[in-house]
Amino acid sequence: MGAIYKRGNVYWIKYYRAGKPYYESSKSTKESAAKKLLKLREGHVVEGKFQGLKVERITFEELSQDFVNDYKVNAKKSLDRAKRSARRLEGFFEGMKAINITTDAIKVYILARQKQGVKNATINRELAALKRMFNLAARETPPKVHQVPYIPHLKENKPRSGYFEHEEYVALRDALQDFFKPVVIMAYYTGMRKGEIISLKWTQIDFKENKIVLEAGTTKNDKARVVFMDGELYESMVLQKTLRDTDYPKSPWVFVNPNTGDRIKEFRGTWDKALKEAKLEGKLFHDFRRTAVRNMVRAGVPERVAMMIPGH
Repeated sequence: MGAIYKRGNVYWIKYYRAGKPYYESSKSTKESAAKKLLKLREGHVVEGKFQGLKVERITFEELSQDFVNDYKVNAKKSLDRAKRSARRLEGFFEGMKAINITTDAIKVYILARQKQGVKNATINRELAALKRMFNLAARETPPKVHQVPYIPHLKENKPRSGYFEHEEYVALRDALQDFFKPVVIMAYYTGMRKGEIISLKWTQIDFKENKIVLEAGTTKNDKARVVFMDGELYESMVLQKTLRDTDYPKSPWVFVNPNTGDRIKEFRGTWDKALKEAKLEGKLFHDFRRTAVRNMVRAGVPERVAMMIPGH
């Protein structure tokens, strides 16, 4: 049986689990608060829900680090996106204990993000990351959280269905900085995903057979693909190889940022500036995937094949 006692003016409780005593402050000078806490703890012990007091000291930062580590351990290709979601969540939940991240607190976060003008689709990606954090913590041995809070899912707008007409593609390509033009050329003709393009290595480019080889495990669906090059795409890759041999002979990356000498990673500023100059604000890089498939079908490629080339 548990007990209630005082230390100074504050009431404390004592209770047992598997013969081990636990001592906990009620943080109150009222005996009724101590009785309520003791009843709660004894109930958790009986129901097998009590995992020790450490659970109540777990903070958001620990959940977030475990979440990122899970992506690293499993070599998930969306690690960078996971880190971005974790950073945005941290801006609100930093220093907060996991037990205090309730549905009410999450709704306040949602309202704050909406007030910043963030779209529901982006907020949903962040909420999915938060839910993943709690699910991972609940599966730990012993568990790091007692329960996973209900996390709302916001209504999103219908998926975009934009395309680049050829003249729009040309206007955007010409408005881009030289180092980024080959990226857009490849996206327009192949429909490859942004991550697949900017992570390409020269070992994946075969100039003898004019093809790009995407090995299993490097694509989003983990399936290998071969994409053939000709015309403008082939010419841009030949020029890119010449530039690499001259300026970055030791770089394994096909697309390099001349300011850093490393592979291209984030290019939102470059992209937005070119869109504005070409008067194409609102277009998405992802629109190239739909555009490539449509152009292949128009050229007589069977739709099923056209869908397979970009990895749909």
